[in-house]
Amino acid sequence: MQKHPVRIGSVELEDFPLLLAPMEDVSDPPFRAVCKEQGADLVYTEFIPADGLIRHADKAVQKLDIYDYERPIGVQIFGSEIESMREAARIVEAAQPEILDINYGCPVKKVACKGAGAGLLKDIDKMQHITAEIVKQVQLPVTVKTRLGWDEQSIRIVEVALRLQEAGIKALTIHGRTRVQMYKGEANWEPIAQVKQHPDIEIPIFGNGDIDSPQKALEYRQKYGVDGIMIGRAAIGYPWIFREIKHYFKTGELLPPPSLEERLRVCLKHLRFAVEWKGERKAVFEMRRHYTNYFKGFSHFKHFRTRLVEAGSLAEVEDILAEIEHFYTHEQAPFENSPS
Repeated sequence: MQKHPVRIGSVELEDFPLLLAPMEDVSDPPFRAVCKEQGADLVYTEFIPADGLIRHADKAVQKLDIYDYERPIGVQIFGSEIESMREAARIVEAAQPEILDINYGCPVKKVACKGAGAGLLKDIDKMQHITAEIVKQVQLPVTVKTRLGWDEQSIRIVEVALRLQEAGIKALTIHGRTRVQMYKGEANWEPIAQVKQHPDIEIPIFGNGDIDSPQKALEYRQKYGVDGIMIGRAAIGYPWIFREIKHYFKTGELLPPPSLEERLRVCLKHLRFAVEWKGERKAVFEMRRHYTNYFKGFSHFKHFRTRLVEAGSLAEVEDILAEIEHFYTHEQAPFENSPS
């Protein structure tokens, strides 16, 4: 494969970068830290409501926290009104990320049905206008994440890509589903390839959707010709997906799964940083979605998983993780049997 850097405005990434998707209540600084450690080339914040930034809402402002080790980083915003999006863009620029990303893909009802996120796929003129205004407002490179269309009958992603490029964006990530699909069914990358192959497209095109293994990452890289891949759900509780894909690209070989010691180390690092960043109660609660994948494939894990999900304090989780270490070190080989 020919190697060449991917450029997003002034940001230079390595050949075929792997991006961490912006995921609500997931892509926070603690999670970004472990994904960066495991090879993510570009990470994005959780998506931030423009209205929340303008009102200086604590939850929205906290999402602007950026740490030097996670650079380059993109801050993602969403909204439906030009003025509020323009003002939010000014606030984001002051936080000094490398990239400002606009969310035109969120499918959840409270966002899309209020004319933001994927809702703007119903009004491409407005989408282009908002984008152009934000590009004028900031010096940062502006990127967009979107979906194929609102539904199967309204897929106009090639037109959307061309118009967003005309508005001045420096890269585009496309999730291979419509808004109506939500996260169901299989992601369709054929329209993403059509965008990438269009002779007038000059910006990097990143694909997103269903990449959950090194084999699939390589297959989609070769089949659809995108400039890089954005990974979302497959990274939750399993940041090693980034290093595994990179190793497979370079060698054609699959890395062995991370050891028990490494899983415990990374899980604890993630948890303790989360407690420090967002407080113990919220951190312990939100870590629940990660535990299954942190110990993916471990035999006889159901009992521990139930206890981890029910745990209410950092000390309680730490005690359970110590029990897990003892159990799989002295009593049970982690991968001896099929996952429970």
